[in-house]
Amino acid sequence: MKIALIGYGKMGKAIDAIATAKGHEVILRIDINSKHLLEKEHLGQADVAIEFTTPETAYENVMKCFAADVPVVSGTTGWLDKLPEVKAMAEKEGKGFLQTTNFSIGVNIFFEINKRLAELMASQPQYDVQMEEIHHTQKKDSPSGTAISLAEQVLGAVTRKHAWVNEEATAADQLSIISKRIDPAPGTHTVTYTSAIDDISITHTAHSREGFAAGAVVAAEYLKGKKGVYTMKDVLNL
Repeated sequence: MKIALIGYGKMGKAIDAIATAKGHEVILRIDINSKHLLEKEHLGQADVAIEFTTPETAYENVMKCFAADVPVVSGTTGWLDKLPEVKAMAEKEGKGFLQTTNFSIGVNIFFEINKRLAELMASQPQYDVQMEEIHHTQKKDSPSGTAISLAEQVLGAVTRKHAWVNEEATAADQLSIISKRIDPAPGTHTVTYTSAIDDISITHTAHSREGFAAGAVVAAEYLKGKKGVYTMKDVLNL
């Protein structure tokens, strides 16, 4: 499989190493100094693109992939306001698109556990719920995209909570997400339900970027040759 890497920071380099080890060919390594490669004549040679950049550039990068008719896997977070438009375009024009806040196989299993726990706790009003996420100091968005995904799952089931806030909650209907930036911390997410009697916590801790990078390569393998919009639930058959 021929892969175009859009974004060649620490994550891009980790994906490069894993993809190469699996026998794939990385034909483009695009960073801020080689944006001229984001054109059909170059991108069109790839079977799939993997995009890890910034919230400010992700939309344009995905559009470039669509223009080159190359399926694109995006792991950039912080640009959720544009996602409905991108997904609608992919469905309408038959473009391959997969976006997730976290490619880690463990995290995606954690999502399913979180969703089920929230469903169980929905009828237990004696429990309050809050979240904490810890990442390295270079992470640009806060809270993390993964934390937002977890929060939305909780809000979808625990109806006594109406919105999340990226601070200590000041109202009973707020879901607090506490963000901490500490080096070196690839990523820890904890959801805690607290009552006067006991606490229930679930935590996922990433030890390195390899889990995210490996999942991104698996997603790219899945998306090759496909059209339409997919998620990691499709990739992992969850």
